[in-house]
Amino acid sequence: MRIDLTSLFPYQADLDKEIATLHSITYESTSTRRLLALFVELGELANETRCFKFWSLKGPSPKERIVDEFADGIHFSISIGISLGMKGFSYETKGKAKDLNEAFLDVYEAYCELRNSRTVENAKKAMGTYLELAPLLNLNEEDILSGYLTKCQENHARQERKY
Repeated sequence: MRIDLTSLFPYQADLDKEIATLHSITYESTSTRRLLALFVELGELANETRCFKFWSLKGPSPKERIVDEFADGIHFSISIGISLGMKGFSYETKGKAKDLNEAFLDVYEAYCELRNSRTVENAKKAMGTYLELAPLLNLNEEDILSGYLTKCQENHARQERKY
C-alpha cells in the first residue's frame, strides 16, 4: 500500500509555526522534546492496540481511537522531518508480515537511530517504519490522511484555547 504524506507537510509547517510563535520556541530548541513526544505518542498508540497486554483478554480500542493516536505520531514524525529539511514523504508498505509487537519495537529502534544521527535519510527510514504499522492496524491511506487533518484542526483549536 502506498501512503503519501506530502500533502500534510504544509499543514504541519503551519501548526509548527503557530506553536513556535505562541511559545517562543524553535525546531532547534525543541528537537529532543519532539522526539520524546513521538516516543510517548507511540506508547499511547501501542496502549490503545493492547497488543502487548498478554495478561488481558480485553480487545483493542475502537478504530477511531487508534486512528487518532496514529495521527499524533504522524504529526511528530512530519514535524521532525520538516526540522531536517524534508518537504514531503511517500512510502510503499511491505505488508502484514510482522507481529505488531515487533513492529512497534522496530519503530522505537528507528527513531533511536534518528536520535543518534539526525539525518534526512534516518528520518525517512523512521517514518517508513512507523507507516509499516498501518497495515497491521488495518489503516489505509485515507484513514491516515483524514485522521491527521482532523487532529490538526483540533491541535490548532487547542492552541487558540492556550492548551
